[in-house]
Amino acid sequence: MLIKKASAIRSSEITDSEIFSQRRTLLKAAAAAGVGAATVSGSAQALVRPEGKGKAISGLIQTPYGKGLQLTDYDDVTGYNNFYEFGTGKRDPAKNAHTLKPSPWTVRVEGECEAPGDIGMEEIFRLLPQEERIYRFRCVEAWSMVVPWVGFSLADLLKRFKPNSRARYVYFETLVDKQQMPGQRRQVLSWPYREALRIDEAMHPLTMLVTGVYGKELPNQNGAPLRLIVPWKYGFKSIKSIVKIRFVENLPETTWWKLAPKEYGFYANVNPQVDHPRWSQKHHRNIGEGLFAGKHKTELFNGYADEVADLYRGMDLKKFF
Repeated sequence: MLIKKASAIRSSEITDSEIFSQRRTLLKAAAAAGVGAATVSGSAQALVRPEGKGKAISGLIQTPYGKGLQLTDYDDVTGYNNFYEFGTGKRDPAKNAHTLKPSPWTVRVEGECEAPGDIGMEEIFRLLPQEERIYRFRCVEAWSMVVPWVGFSLADLLKRFKPNSRARYVYFETLVDKQQMPGQRRQVLSWPYREALRIDEAMHPLTMLVTGVYGKELPNQNGAPLRLIVPWKYGFKSIKSIVKIRFVENLPETTWWKLAPKEYGFYANVNPQVDHPRWSQKHHRNIGEGLFAGKHKTELFNGYADEVADLYRGMDLKKFF
């Protein structure tokens, strides 16, 4: 997925990195949506690879997504990131994110819903059986990763707060704390980082909240303790370190769309036929293959067209990019 740059930031400091944030969705929800999830026994073995570092997450169930794909090396997944709250360089988050305190952590849910309130991470962890999912994320300008995220369907959290008929969009905010997030001491972006989805996108079973990667708890630089993953969109939609979710009636402004609307549309669906103003999006490279490796053809909706194309039936995908 791509995260591009604003005119005030050097091109050497920016590209697409958030792309690799996908995590656990309910098997039953995926199956109900007809996305081809296989039946998995509740006694399935947890998939915990030795590459993962940190505290292991128990009770994981592996889904069929991404089977057969070669996983990106753990050090690349956790060491090459876009997270401007910790610096604009790709290696800055891994170096600086130790200042983030992911526990205790509370998410405020408000707006057009019948049951607004706060929810802590401990309660979120108890919501559902966890699954490990593998998603393909494309950065059409330069690179992509294949990452085994641990998470659950965003819809399963949102339903607890009973959105009403006026809730047409779901808005998200990242933590603002200059002590924990030293990159916020510079106005590279307008803080807090903001993102949003149409509510039917948010309720799709492939839209995930992620708490782990490689069978272990999510590292700070990857958006601990809670981040969004929308596998058919460019990475800047997958907001990290979420502290607020709001149901709203009107289309909300989001960070990159507001900053560079001709480059980063609200929808940010992967569409190889829509070029960025400064580069083609028809091909991408995979991290770990080297600069001289061949490019790969970028797929519509990042390869998830069978699952999500109906969300955009009748829409001009070049106009609503």
